[in-house]
Amino acid sequence: MRAIIAQVNALDADMIVVAGDVLPDRNLACQHLKAHEIVPLLRPLRAPLGVFSVLGNHDWRDCRQAMETGGAENSVVEAFSGEGMALLRNESRQLSHLGYPFWVVGFDSQIPLRWGQKPFVRPDEAFAQVPEGAPAILLAHEPDYFAKGDTRPILQISGHTHGGQFVLLGRRPMTPSRYGDRYSIGHIVEGGRHLIVSAGIGYSGMPFRFGVPPEIVVIEVVRHDATTTHLAEIEEASCND
Repeated sequence: MRAIIAQVNALDADMIVVAGDVLPDRNLACQHLKAHEIVPLLRPLRAPLGVFSVLGNHDWRDCRQAMETGGAENSVVEAFSGEGMALLRNESRQLSHLGYPFWVVGFDSQIPLRWGQKPFVRPDEAFAQVPEGAPAILLAHEPDYFAKGDTRPILQISGHTHGGQFVLLGRRPMTPSRYGDRYSIGHIVEGGRHLIVSAGIGYSGMPFRFGVPPEIVVIEVVRHDATTTHLAEIEEASCND
């Protein structure tokens, strides 16, 4: 984690986002650190516009505290609060870059803690403070929300899939999505809307990757001209470890 954070800081990004799943899959054969041991490792991350995080499904389903309280308490939320770090849970923050305002919006997980329970995500609440038509970048751990066709964000950044974790005959059959590998990895454009899915650095289910190296994704968002604010171009590059 320390080596990865040093790599991220060396990229000199304007803004850093952590797209969820601080906690590991409880079924993985690994050393299972607690949230209060993991979250402080993120403290050295530095960017002029800030560092923003959202919760992933494992931050709920693999949090013993959340399971025992039915979602009323969460050790990851408490750890972020204790560190004074920005964790966006169905909320937004207004930022400005080179004099141009934009919003970063963060969803909570779209996957409920238990069957029959409502998902933690509340999109209208998350966008409530964003003016209509204002440029907004959405952080949503699970990429499936992109299929809903919401036009409020100019860009959605997601994780969750681990890039499918392995490639078999050109397919990614382990992608955890109701849409198969449609949103498994990379830059996806549908109807003029943009989604970038990072393969991330971890594992789920099985502790291996095949044909899907871990990555840190660098995204460049460019203004079209001086009078309109929209996504004109996204250039994506990954720093493969």
